[in-house]
Amino acid sequence: MRASCVLLTALAALAAYYVYIPLPGSVSDPWKLMLLDATFRSAQQVSNLIHSLGLSHHLLALNFIIVSFGKKSAHSSARVKVTDTAFDGVEVRVFEGPPKPEEPLKRSIVYVHGGGWALASAKIRYYDELCTAMAEELNAVIVSIEYRLVPKVYFPAQIHDVVRATKYFLQPEVLHKYSVDPGRVGISGDSAGGNLAAALGQQFTQDANLKDKLKVQALIYPVLQALDFNTPSYQQNVNTPILPRYVMVKYWVDYFKGNYDFVQAMVVNNHTSLDVEEAVALRARLNWTSLLPPSLTKDYKPVVQTTGNARIVREIPQLLDARSAPLIADQKVLQHLPKTYILTCEHDVLRDDGIMYAKRLESAGVEVTLDHFEDGFHGCMIFTSWPTNFSVGIRTRNSYIKWLDQNL
Repeated sequence: MRASCVLLTALAALAAYYVYIPLPGSVSDPWKLMLLDATFRSAQQVSNLIHSLGLSHHLLALNFIIVSFGKKSAHSSARVKVTDTAFDGVEVRVFEGPPKPEEPLKRSIVYVHGGGWALASAKIRYYDELCTAMAEELNAVIVSIEYRLVPKVYFPAQIHDVVRATKYFLQPEVLHKYSVDPGRVGISGDSAGGNLAAALGQQFTQDANLKDKLKVQALIYPVLQALDFNTPSYQQNVNTPILPRYVMVKYWVDYFKGNYDFVQAMVVNNHTSLDVEEAVALRARLNWTSLLPPSLTKDYKPVVQTTGNARIVREIPQLLDARSAPLIADQKVLQHLPKTYILTCEHDVLRDDGIMYAKRLESAGVEVTLDHFEDGFHGCMIFTSWPTNFSVGIRTRNSYIKWLDQNL
């Protein structure tokens, strides 16, 4: 009995050691976040083991775990009709909210889920619940795009899927089928989905036939650049769950089918050093010392290497492509974007990407609402139901839907 007690105590101590990570006191529901992070880390370790045994690519294994525990069939309710279909060969899940008696035509959002261009699905519970809530509360049609993922496809295939599906939806006969007002359609997405939504928005501004098709864009903690992994938020949140800096850099490398040997060099900005001529001019477009307020820059210092590894950009030129990094787009492109909502979280490496984009859009004359949550962390908006219900998740979702209601 005594040996059993000692063993149980030891196992409990090991579990606590594995789960516990130091977190800022201001983050929402810290112990719940620790448990969520530990669960995700465990899934990552299992997927890495499967990869090392040669059984499957680690991202395929990890996404299999995520989808297996969270997949939800297209289930309609009394208020929202849910159907799975395809738009120009791209799978989508469509949520049709109830019409308003005084408005025969509905507004609509095309939604792009997050997951590092490699994980998650429009058909998992988190996004199904979010889109259902949006459809019901906005009396809207929500088109959630099931774009293809790494490692089955790489950049720019994800953008192509999102553009194809959205163009198909915007055809007059398709809008008519879903009773959607063509003047009240917006694009939105979170994290990597925010990246794809921003890329689509910029692409549409450069197409005369699509230039004014979107009324709004709403970007939730979007990832917008891969030139500087040492912005103040990257430095502040280097190990913050659920998206540490090292993991974000690996997602970028995976997106471009790059070499993992470059990851450590990219972490210290060796890929955009002063001797990499292609990157020098673009860095000025994300100069955080001028784009961020002193309350965020604090005592952080820019990390700009004099000499680095020019081979990285030569082998992965996509790092400097505005389609992958919307933050570095030319001002002439930005000035034609629609009214914009950007949600950022304090405890997120991507905080400054969103804030700098808001500043650049404002400078280009775009009307922008920047919605910042001091206790938020990356991914929080989809965590609104038990057992992963966070108070900041509910507040961010409510704030996001409220903005859409007032502006779409």
